[in-house]
Amino acid sequence: MDLVLNGKNAFVATGGGEFDPSLPAVVLIHGAGFDHSAWALHSRYFAHHGFSVLVPDLPGHGRSAGPALRSIGEMADWIAALLEAARATKAHLVGHSMGSLIALETAARHPAKVSALGLIGTSAAMTVGPDLLKAAETNDQAAIDMVSIWGLGFGAELGGSLAPGLWMHGGAQRVLQACAPGVLFSDLNACNGYADALAAAARVTVPTTLVLGERDMMTPAKAGRTLAAAIAGARTVVLPGAGHMLMAERPDELLAALRGSSR
Repeated sequence: MDLVLNGKNAFVATGGGEFDPSLPAVVLIHGAGFDHSAWALHSRYFAHHGFSVLVPDLPGHGRSAGPALRSIGEMADWIAALLEAARATKAHLVGHSMGSLIALETAARHPAKVSALGLIGTSAAMTVGPDLLKAAETNDQAAIDMVSIWGLGFGAELGGSLAPGLWMHGGAQRVLQACAPGVLFSDLNACNGYADALAAAARVTVPTTLVLGERDMMTPAKAGRTLAAAIAGARTVVLPGAGHMLMAERPDELLAALRGSSR
């Protein structure tokens, strides 16, 4: 569906079902350079199992009008505005990578709008290396190569997709290549500049599940556990052998972890 937020068009997928504000809501937030398609499998599951689902393309991504927002705080306020526009009283926010920081900051800034958190491929500090930032700033294909190679676990590079005929590495590259110039850099710069994760975590009072990849090279599991330790009562699930792109690499195990936190 299409909504107007802050005077600009925003595309929001709903998992194949009509959004019903009377049902428990789940919001799935994509990571840097990606769009709503990252959540295709999981959004459809929740939309057909008793939940209303919102899967937005963040500003400047996918089918949503730009420009891309420049900070995690701005993105968190945008998610709060999305809930208002959709007439959702509160929602379970699930975010991957940059999306996890957005979900976390939304819970800290707008606690009345958040019922639970799912933080996927997350960490207490999401530092981005200077080579990746520089390549993204100049819209160099090398930036896309770095994100896709570092983001996917070892098994993904050996054709480990559970969906026959799909190539995880190539699929990730195609979505990143579809980004408007400057969007990937804006997202990575926002992650790199966000220093409030631990402060935000200390303010979280809702049930929280972290799902981490044991072999994640972008947000190492050790850094995810540091964030988990700052959230009261947080539950942590580590997927053995998995990398960073858990929605593609381990869709079933990720869904099991999210189902456990959405009941």
